[in-house]
Amino acid sequence: MPKMKTKSSAKKRFTLTGTGKIKRKHAYKSHILTKKSKKRKRNLGYSVIVDSADLKAVKEMLLK
Repeated sequence: MPKMKTKSSAKKRFTLTGTGKIKRKHAYKSHILTKKSKKRKRNLGYSVIVDSADLKAVKEMLLK
């Protein structure tokens, strides 16, 4: 039986940290930025850890 492939879209969007957590970027930072406040745009720039509700699905996409 062949190996399971990693989802290419997930490979591009998520990264594993050294401790095994999964990091992601925020959405809504690519266009229509004129109406968004400086504070909002600044906070969208930071990376965050994937929420526990989505963790199982993201791990299945990455680690298969």
